[in-house]
Amino acid sequence: MKKRSGFTVIELLVVVSIIALLVGILLPAIGKARDQARMTISQANLRNLAAAHAAYAAEWNDRQFTLISDTIASYGPTAGDAFVEFSTRNNGVHHAPIRLGWAYDPFQGYGMWVFPLGGDAEGNYDLAQPIVFEGPLAAFGSFRLPNVGQFNRYVSGRFYDKVFYAPKDTIVMDTVEPAFDDPGEFSFEVEIPPELGFIPAWSSYCLSPAAMFSPDVMRRDDPDDPRSNGAIHDPWEMPGAFRTPAFSQSLYPSLKTHMLEHHWLQNANNGCNPAFVPGTYDGCEPYFFNHSWLSSPITLFYDGHIGSVGVRDAMRADGRMRAQTGNDNWGLWSKDTPFGANGYLQEYGYDQAATSFHILTTDGIRGRDVTDG
Repeated sequence: MKKRSGFTVIELLVVVSIIALLVGILLPAIGKARDQARMTISQANLRNLAAAHAAYAAEWNDRQFTLISDTIASYGPTAGDAFVEFSTRNNGVHHAPIRLGWAYDPFQGYGMWVFPLGGDAEGNYDLAQPIVFEGPLAAFGSFRLPNVGQFNRYVSGRFYDKVFYAPKDTIVMDTVEPAFDDPGEFSFEVEIPPELGFIPAWSSYCLSPAAMFSPDVMRRDDPDDPRSNGAIHDPWEMPGAFRTPAFSQSLYPSLKTHMLEHHWLQNANNGCNPAFVPGTYDGCEPYFFNHSWLSSPITLFYDGHIGSVGVRDAMRADGRMRAQTGNDNWGLWSKDTPFGANGYLQEYGYDQAATSFHILTTDGIRGRDVTDG
């Protein structure tokens, strides 16, 4: 009889155990490599957006991207009054709309899709402001809209371009991915919950709204003045409030954030924030970049360099500034705004993070969001 050769059960178990051990060792490394690759793509996206901002500034006399008339505040004390009066004084010609792009809608055909800013389009007025401090669209504004037509023509001319979406922003990417291959400038392939109405899927990146206002709106008062409270100044009471500053007005370009990843993309605990109902993306709303100590968004600064800003580091820098001045209202970002002491939607945060850096930067473009010490 011939003796058969083969593995014993014990040998097979040893081999399986070794393979399982190797997989356990390799999978985290593979995951980290994948995350690193995604971060590299996000950095490349922001470099491309920095080049687009430079092109915009070259065409507009060093000015920053804006969707609103410089003098809109001189037309009225509120957005509703101002946009209506704008049309009246200009013989019925409305303020320039917010362009999304040419697109084909199977129900209404091919055309240029816009958010109008005049007539009976009062619900759109807030979209043109850098950020809205009060009302139904409070905490929203054009700082969340870098992919609209007025700016995306400096990139590719398309609203749903990959450059506007961080690859680690998987909740949003899963929603917008069908639109990347659409031949139109805009796309109706993106599905938003009907109860939210007709809204696009906003970019993964956001601008600094504080830096999009005139610096006087967020200016810091004299800390030696007992009347100083660090409060913002109502932009509708300042005729030149909406005149976007030039890039050259930045006093600390290496310390002032320009664009960053709006969502907390290092969140390994729960991608959806249950505080937002309904969520924008298939019922889910990601946590925002300032919603956790652990957040560290990839960031574009005004001097053009790319880095990451840890929320905890930003909080410490703000604390050092308040301690140095002896005035709790004289930090790197303003606590005295219509958003309250919590600042930019902090009440929806994950842990004890408490910062509105980038969003409510004191002195706007002339301020800073981090320190070099």
